[in-house]
Amino acid sequence: MSFKNLRWAVATASALTLGLAGSALAFHSGGVAECEGCHTMHNSLDGAQMTTAFAQYQAGPYLLQGSDQSSACLNCHQHAGDTGPSSYHISTAPADMPAGTAPLQRTPGGDFGWLKKSYSFVVRGSTINNDGEHHGHNIVAADYGYLGAAGSAPGGTFPADKLACSSCHDPHGKYRRLSDGSIVDGTATSLPIKNSGSYDTSADPTTWGAVGVYRLLGGKNYTPKSGTYAFGATTDPPAAVAPGTYNRTESTTQTRVAYGAGMSEWCANCHGSMLENGYTSGMGGLVHPAGNNAKLGALAANYDKYVKSGDLSGTNTSSFSSLVPFEEGSSNYTTLKAHAKNNDTVLAGPDASSNVNCLSCHRAHASGFASMLRFPHENEFMTIADATGNSIYPTVAGNAAVSQGLSDTEQAAALYDRPATKFAPFQRLLCNKCHAKD
Repeated sequence: MSFKNLRWAVATASALTLGLAGSALAFHSGGVAECEGCHTMHNSLDGAQMTTAFAQYQAGPYLLQGSDQSSACLNCHQHAGDTGPSSYHISTAPADMPAGTAPLQRTPGGDFGWLKKSYSFVVRGSTINNDGEHHGHNIVAADYGYLGAAGSAPGGTFPADKLACSSCHDPHGKYRRLSDGSIVDGTATSLPIKNSGSYDTSADPTTWGAVGVYRLLGGKNYTPKSGTYAFGATTDPPAAVAPGTYNRTESTTQTRVAYGAGMSEWCANCHGSMLENGYTSGMGGLVHPAGNNAKLGALAANYDKYVKSGDLSGTNTSSFSSLVPFEEGSSNYTTLKAHAKNNDTVLAGPDASSNVNCLSCHRAHASGFASMLRFPHENEFMTIADATGNSIYPTVAGNAAVSQGLSDTEQAAALYDRPATKFAPFQRLLCNKCHAKD
């Protein structure tokens, strides 16, 4: 078989493996993918110069198939022509989200397309701007229209105009989890990575094979291959497990990522001062508690009771909400795998030893709301009521203050397609999931 035909056969087999919408994928295999997936050895593909034959695959620095690191990632992780949540895609092409419609992807981390959605609306005679750049992490991916932002990471010094996918994720996947639970970076003699460690379907590490860390995140001392703008990581990736199928609507059932421990500590690699004094109480720096020591305590009972505004009839067995997830305070992967579901078979809420973590409120990539929050926070309400008292998302013309400029369909999409009837009419903000009382 010729090399070209072999490559076609591999690509076809990969498409059959990877084409299942929203499912866990094999390309990175928990570590590095095939070199030619991201790099071009001679700026060519099938004998044609990449820069002229394939504009989206411009040869960039480090022989990348893109003009920068994130563009090389989005060659696979964005696909023009998507019509809904699609597999491993984490960004929607502009042509697929015209005005008044939302980005398409529903991964737990969100869709970077929200960065390109800016809104302007009038409240009490004043024009308010809801800028897209406030909706998430502003990556630099010039080939795809992502241009970064000015300033530094909130609570840190990382230059925002240098943020790339590889600032957080290690594309070469050298960090790995061993069977004793330890994480090593693979620079010294270590076990090979045999599988992803991110999913409920992932194999467990053994004495002869490690698994990758959650989402290929960089660990201690991680530095991108560019050698610049490293965040100086002092903390290894968190313990967390996602269901194998995760990019999906939540109109009927929720996608539950089982966050175990260490997520906030990992975020603090860049955003350290935002968590200062926040681990045991919020008082010292007036920072919301987050981290392994930020236990829910008595607030766990509030979380369990809260169903929606005016309804505190909930119980622990069914109280989980992916709009306000919590960290279980555990690194037991057997337990975490059993909890990472997308079919509502595991909806148990927290206990007093569960943690608040950064992703309890924020999405890791971007969201439809300011400050990359999972739910809107810049108005008292999330919904309104129609003439008969049914909960509805407002139109911009009907209630600009509640809509924040988003169409009613965009509001539903930003809440992962939940019908407004999942909430109370004049639903208050979901901070109340932890803080509402009888």
